[in-house]
Amino acid sequence: MAPLPLTIYRGISPSFQWPIKFCLYNSAAAFILSIITGNVSQVDRVWTFLPTIYTAYFALLPLWPSKPHLFFWPYVPETIDPAVSQNYSPRALLMFGLVFIWMCRLSYNTWRRGLFNLNDEDYRWAILRQKIPAWLFQVINLVFIAFIQNVILFLLGIPTQIAAVQQPSALSTSDYILATLALVDIATEFVADNQQYSFQTYKRLGIHEKNEWPGARIKWTPADAKRGFVTRGLWAWSRHPNFFCEQSFWVIINLFPLLAPESPRLAPSSLQSITPIWPLIPSIVLCSLFFSSTRFTESISISKYPEGYRAYQSRVAMFAPFLTPVWGLLLQLQGKKEKVDRLVYGQDVSEAQKKLQ
Repeated sequence: MAPLPLTIYRGISPSFQWPIKFCLYNSAAAFILSIITGNVSQVDRVWTFLPTIYTAYFALLPLWPSKPHLFFWPYVPETIDPAVSQNYSPRALLMFGLVFIWMCRLSYNTWRRGLFNLNDEDYRWAILRQKIPAWLFQVINLVFIAFIQNVILFLLGIPTQIAAVQQPSALSTSDYILATLALVDIATEFVADNQQYSFQTYKRLGIHEKNEWPGARIKWTPADAKRGFVTRGLWAWSRHPNFFCEQSFWVIINLFPLLAPESPRLAPSSLQSITPIWPLIPSIVLCSLFFSSTRFTESISISKYPEGYRAYQSRVAMFAPFLTPVWGLLLQLQGKKEKVDRLVYGQDVSEAQKKLQ
């Protein structure tokens, strides 16, 4: 990879030099490809892989040479602290393993939905094109879709960089607890994905998917399909259980170095005054992205199902499932709960859903 000007290196930690260059090249490539193809979902197709690449780089620092062998070959400058470049961090390796499992789940779900197809584009971009001038859409494409999204994916690797710098001699109790929570989170998100995929298959084809995964074996009815959106299973507790788990996973990853006995070290001097909050910046940025993106997605859903989806919003929390019983209680006090439940659940209120009352 061609070196960047020395002025760009100033103030950049040696362990960040390759990832930042990799991020910049990916951002430029995403924008150029979007112009050539007319398809702005270039980052979407690599979303499942980039956080894993950055995490692998930081977790495997001792593996990389001091100079790149090929254009995109990872390397670690000789100026990096030998204690970091020559020793593997068990915490960083554990985080890499968890992110790799996350990648496998998301890649599978992306593949079965056909989103790796080079001709596929997120339907929300087509709707946004219709709402704003062409020149403004291209500004958003350059600044947000191509560059900011790539920067966010780079930021998700920073907690592993901190863990690599901490150099723990062994895993701590917090590592084992967080790893368990992360695995439960991934499994729950997998169930949510399966339920959504099963519902969409029934809605589109009118048949139940064969060999469905555990957790998705729900007997959908014509009433469910007519409603247009899923409100059963995990989706009876959260309007976006998959998004809730996605955000939770990266918060957990951010907590590994933050809750470690070693605590974050070698933070940039400009951030020392706000330590230990600064390691949470990646997850905060990601959660902000999910919140704004979900608001836009739900505005589309409301335009399709105005009465039903508004009732769903009033009955079920956007993300946090523990808030859904609170919404139910508020509707009960207002005397609206029975009507809203009928719109949201129809005649298919199962015993599990009755517990929400």
